[in-house]
Formats: sequence, C-alpha cells, structure tokens
Amino acid sequence: MVSAVGLKPVGERERLLAPDLARGVMLALIAVANSAVYLYGRPYGIRQHVIEQGLLDRVTSALSMTLVDARAYPMFAALFGYGMVQIWNRRRSDDEGRRVLKRRSLWLLAFGLVHAVLLFSGDVLGVYGLLGLLLVRLLRVRDRTLLIIAGVWLIPVAVSSALAFSTPYGSAERSFFWSFAVADPLAAMGLRAVEWLMNPFGMMGVVTAALVGVWAGRKELMSAPDRVVRRAAVWGPLTAILGGLPVGLAAGHFLILDGQGTMLALNALHVVTGIAGGLGYAALIGLIAQRIGRRRGAIVTALSACGQRSLTCYLLQSVVFVALLAPYTAGLGGTLGSAATLVLALATWAATVVLADVMRRRGARGPAERLLRRLSYPRS
Repeated sequence: MVSAVGLKPVGERERLLAPDLARGVMLALIAVANSAVYLYGRPYGIRQHVIEQGLLDRVTSALSMTLVDARAYPMFAALFGYGMVQIWNRRRSDDEGRRVLKRRSLWLLAFGLVHAVLLFSGDVLGVYGLLGLLLVRLLRVRDRTLLIIAGVWLIPVAVSSALAFSTPYGSAERSFFWSFAVADPLAAMGLRAVEWLMNPFGMMGVVTAALVGVWAGRKELMSAPDRVVRRAAVWGPLTAILGGLPVGLAAGHFLILDGQGTMLALNALHVVTGIAGGLGYAALIGLIAQRIGRRRGAIVTALSACGQRSLTCYLLQSVVFVALLAPYTAGLGGTLGSAATLVLALATWAATVVLADVMRRRGARGPAERLLRRLSYPRS
C-alpha cells in the first residue's frame, strides 16, 4: 500500500491523454524498428539492415529507415523527460522528489539489464535509467541552460552516430548486435550482455530529446499546445524525412553511397534529424489529443490504455520477436523479408493494444508498471 504521506503514483483519472496516446502510438514505431534488427542470414547494408532483393521489401526498408529508424526512441525519450517533470511537480519536497526519481531510474536500469540478457540487447530501459539519473541532477536547471545543453549535445551525437553506424556495405557478418545471428542460445545470451553495455553509445541522441521533453513538461505543452508545438508538429517530421531520405534510399538499394566521408555525413544527418522527427511526432500527437478532448472513441481509449501500460507492452514485443524471429527459436528472422516483418511487428503491437484495453476494462495495471511503482514509491 502506498503511504498516505508523500509522493504517490498518479491515478488513472488524473492522467493526461496526450502523453499516454503518444506512448501507445510510439510503441508501433518501436515494434517496427526493433523487429528489423532480428533479420539475419543475408548480407548487411547501411545501419546493419539486411540487403533486400524484392521491390516490396526494398520499398519497405526505405520507408522504415526514413520514417522510423532513429526517430522512435527520441520520441519516447521526450515523453520520458516530460513524465519525470510530472512526477517532480507532485513532490512535497526536493529531497522526496529526488529520492523517488533516483529509485525509479535505478530500477529501470535493473529492468533493462534483465530484458537485455534474456531477450533484447537493443533494450532502451537501461538507457533511460541512466538518463533518469542524469535528469535528476538537471531538474532545477534553468530553461535556457537546458536548451543550450540539449543543442550542444548534438555535436557528440553526430560524431558518435557517424562512426558507430558507418559499417561496410554488403558485409556477411554484423558489425554490432552479433547475438541476433547466433544459433546457440547461451552464446547469444553472453553476447547480449556485452551488447547492452555498448548500447548507450549508439543512443546518445535520447539525451537531447529528453532535455527538450523536460523543458516542454515545465511549460505543460502537451496539455496546452501553443504555437511552438504547432510548428514542431510540422517542421519536426519534415526535417526527419528530408534528413533520413538519403539513408532510406540507400537501405532500399535505390541509392549507392560512394565514399566513406559521404557515409559518415549521412549517418550523422540521419540521427540528428531523427531527434527533430521524434519531437515532431510527439508534438503532432499532442495536437491530435487536444482536438479529441474528451470525445474519445474505442480506438483512442485502447491506444491510451496501451500508453499507460507501455512498459508491459514493450517487454511483450520482445517476447514475441524472440519466439518467432531468433535463430534459436522459430528462426523466421532468417527467411522473412522487411515487408513481412513489418506486418508481424504491427500485428504484435496491435495485439498488445487489445491486451492493454482488456486490462483497462478489468481495472488492472500492467504487471511491469505495477512492479516498477511498488519498487519506486515508498510504502508504509
């Protein structure tokens, strides 16, 4: 039982539609991005996506790279930062707020380690656990300073992205995420632990997105979108499309990139513009939520329920993908193309939306959320 004194989890009736709706929709993008990593048994192209031969698979790969890759996780990070501000604003004292947020971040780190070792080394929970520990120290920093840090951080993001993802085209073996092509489950588990430790270096862009999310949370922009949000909803996705199109065309083998310098520059551009895209996606859903207001239909209610149980739904995606795609289970990752994998990813996401809505109807929280809340908040 949560203590009657001190910081407590927010009740379901007190929740805002926009963040929950955004998380529910975002999980579809996460499913598409993560499922592509499981494909193996073919040569690898740009950013470790398999090189496709069929036209439908090539088009799917190009669209996925342009619209989803390096765009979904920044959106999640912005919502993560926004949510931390919501928790912080309910504190009774600074010490209490820091204790809860620090405890929550440490447990996210633990959840991420278990998730990575058992299922998916591209886990984001551990990254957000580290990010939460950083944000706890920055929640009292002025808005201007936050935005300056967010902007300056794009420099190391660009450099790290250029170096980490500019892998040889047509390579028969992976340059990272080796475990996804390993048939021995124990060997794959050992590799996943190593890959998880490397993961933060490939996801440095979430820091900028989260800092902007903190700033937006202070302004309560998702509950009362203003002109800044409307502009972000237009220019963010447009920037992501323009910045991601060259890499997307290369992933679909519609464009051949010559020269290591070109590869480095386009990878950096792809990731940096992806941050703008993630923020723009969140802003767009915020505007849609404002338009919906209290006139929520069955679909919006189900998506919101999924967003409220995003941790549980995220983990369930990994369970499905490992069961069907990994080489030591059903092994479909060695035969499915990008188009079929996209359908599988969206079907998995849709199933989690239905499951979340069933839990909502029964008045049940997601089991992962329930455990995290119990561990994070003080109990009498």
